Amino acid sequence: MTLTGIGYDVHRVQEGRRLVLGGVELEHHAGLVGHSDADVLTHAVMDALLGAAGLGDIGERFPDSDERYRDADSLPLLGNVVTSVIAAGFEVVNVDTTVIMEAPRLHPYRDRIRANLARALELPQTRVNLKATTNEQIGFVGRNEGVAALAIATIRDR
Repeated sequence: MTLTGIGYDVHRVQEGRRLVLGGVELEHHAGLVGHSDADVLTHAVMDALLGAAGLGDIGERFPDSDERYRDADSLPLLGNVVTSVIAAGFEVVNVDTTVIMEAPRLHPYRDRIRANLARALELPQTRVNLKATTNEQIGFVGRNEGVAALAIATIRDR
């Protein structure tokens, strides 16, 4: 059986914060606000995997009320999710993602982000896709108030 899950996450932008996507710190004057590293892309991937496997969501698994996750690096948390998906009898087939933000451009970081995600997902990099788009200066993303990410994960029985 093949199953698909969708993940979505959004974080506010704040001056002076780190901007981390897919475990890569991007050079930018502003970053994302969150309990962990606020890696909106990795969070969306985790939710997509958890949804596909019927294992809840990251809010249940890594609650922001738990101090263990304050400033946590999200890539090891993704590794934890992958381990749970495998323990539930599935294997990850592929992940497709989209980051929606006005700036900075993702192109210079694209390969490093894909490599990080592929490593955490235990997949070849060819099975991890990363797309980027702007919101055409519309809404909270368009006003540079936040960054959003979408992910679709496909898993199958092992």
